[in-house]
Amino acid sequence: MIHTGRIQQLQIRRRTREGWVLTDADGHEVLYPYAELPRDVDDDKRVQVFVHRDADGRHLASARAPKATVGQFAMFRVNAVDREGAHLDWGLKPDLVVPRDEQRQPMEEGRWYLVRVALDKRGDRLYGSALVEDFLNNAELTVEEGDAVDLMVFGRSDLGLHVIVNDRHQGLVHANEVFKRVSIGDRLTGHVKQIREDHKLDITLQPIGYRQYNDANVDLIIRRLRAGKGFLPFTDKSSTEAIYAEFGISKKAFKKAVGALYRERLVRLEEDGIVWVG
Repeated sequence: MIHTGRIQQLQIRRRTREGWVLTDADGHEVLYPYAELPRDVDDDKRVQVFVHRDADGRHLASARAPKATVGQFAMFRVNAVDREGAHLDWGLKPDLVVPRDEQRQPMEEGRWYLVRVALDKRGDRLYGSALVEDFLNNAELTVEEGDAVDLMVFGRSDLGLHVIVNDRHQGLVHANEVFKRVSIGDRLTGHVKQIREDHKLDITLQPIGYRQYNDANVDLIIRRLRAGKGFLPFTDKSSTEAIYAEFGISKKAFKKAVGALYRERLVRLEEDGIVWVG
């Protein structure tokens, strides 16, 4: 089928004045405008495209993917506001519209909002919704305790950070486990710390089994390891100047923090750097 709002592979069938006609396995057609064509396109080639609708409701295929597809959340800037709703810059034309009844509060031109891309199945039309919690369901969980999960921050309170878990569930990172500045819309990696009897999810940003340290330098090294995809090119032979320039701490403090992680078997020390194994 042609799936509105999703990225899919379709077959090039024929050329028209407006562009190429693509089809799915059932023969359903969608237009691939000439303005979108890659250079190597030809008959019978399969291409990966994003399918949406133009202002007249026609299916269009685009080689460019928007900031988010159906079922995903992202931060969008409002281009304009009118009686129809808020028009968001999502990377394609026409803009993604958030109807007034899908806004938590009246949206303002030029501001950024966390929005989910949704599909109105009755009209097969895409729209945006800022009613984030309406799309989160913890009744049927797809995660287990200890699982690594993708997070997006959608709110904050005295309790901590309210997060979207894997684009489908709601979770909470308690305030005493947040060690860095975080903003609405930030994407993070976390772990399911606890599943409560009411299916509420307690999320931690630290790997399960990592004990909390009072030493801020240990937390600093962990954050840098995660930002560096599990590797830091520093060893005990690195110069004091290089360590201070990178971490803002002394070489002695650096070695103490790394030593604590090594004793917990959370890192491996190699000739060219530190490897996260936690």
